[in-house]
Amino acid sequence: MLKSVALPLSLLLISACAGLGDMASFAAAPASSTSAAGAGDSHPGATQIAETGPEPEWAIAVHGGAGVKSREDMTPELEAAYRETLEAALEAGGRLLARGADGPEAIEAALIVLEDSPLFNAGRGAALDETGNARHDASIMRGDTRAAGAIAGSSRIRNPIAGARAVMEKTANVLLHGEGADWLAAEEGLALADPLYFQTEERRQSLMRRRAERPGERAGIDNDAWRFGTVGAVVLDRNGTISAGTSTGGRTNKRYGRVGDSPIIGAGTYAANASCAVSATGHGEYFMRWTVARDICARMEFGGDSLERAAHAVVVETLKAQGGGGAVIAVDPSGKIVFSMNGEGMYRGAMSSEAPARTGVYADEPLR
Repeated sequence: MLKSVALPLSLLLISACAGLGDMASFAAAPASSTSAAGAGDSHPGATQIAETGPEPEWAIAVHGGAGVKSREDMTPELEAAYRETLEAALEAGGRLLARGADGPEAIEAALIVLEDSPLFNAGRGAALDETGNARHDASIMRGDTRAAGAIAGSSRIRNPIAGARAVMEKTANVLLHGEGADWLAAEEGLALADPLYFQTEERRQSLMRRRAERPGERAGIDNDAWRFGTVGAVVLDRNGTISAGTSTGGRTNKRYGRVGDSPIIGAGTYAANASCAVSATGHGEYFMRWTVARDICARMEFGGDSLERAAHAVVVETLKAQGGGGAVIAVDPSGKIVFSMNGEGMYRGAMSSEAPARTGVYADEPLR
């Protein structure tokens, strides 16, 4: 029942302070900062503080991935669809937080909305690997107990974030891979899906274009195959606990068995009540080498940095200079939400007990 399915090529062919407003703070990277993946990039990066109010009882932020479509390729209808889906995710998590739910429950509710949407590279609509299958990675962590759970290489769990939460809450492990993750989901009664469910026409066409443009070459760290869609959420719940979760399908035409940063605790996801909760999106290999999520929190814990300064230092000043494109969302125990991105933008949104749901796409715009 849980065997992998590799589709033949023929089938693929057919088939600053919160009171200053939504854009409270932007910090530009040094003019000398360049990227090996995009030297001369006209988007040096930005760090934004979202409006959440002075003392929110709860707060939530979500992202739908860095590497947004260019303004030239973004139609008004498509942008509206992205914003509506991000807002729906915020409201799904926000409703639970308002009722007193804990962070992991709210994160799962929010990310299920994004995983079920073919707009994003997670769940349905996930990127297809070199065998033509969608294989999902996800993780979740809570900041009070440091409990964490993750799955990697799953091909059957309808909502990968639910699988990650099951690992955290139902096992003594942190990370399960492949069929092991799928079997746990079946044992716990989570919704499963046929591998064909995850394959959208857009992702099939994306795989075919990638193969045609670079015959015989798998996705590497020096191309843009990482773009468009990893999803994540960070929350502060009414109990004062912060949590984070991330879910992805990885890269188009990725090597069979490749695992990125999204299920790696400390790289793509991290949460500690002493500092912050972080969900990342971007060039996974760089985020793993620089342990991005943990480094942001460590800069706060041991260096005394503010959340915005720590995120900017890692994402904009460090990663971009090394060629690692991407972004993070983060929240601290006061409910401050920060978005930091070193490219053109990130699909993102924020909401709190004191501020309505608002969304953004490009780095040079406020949430609205």
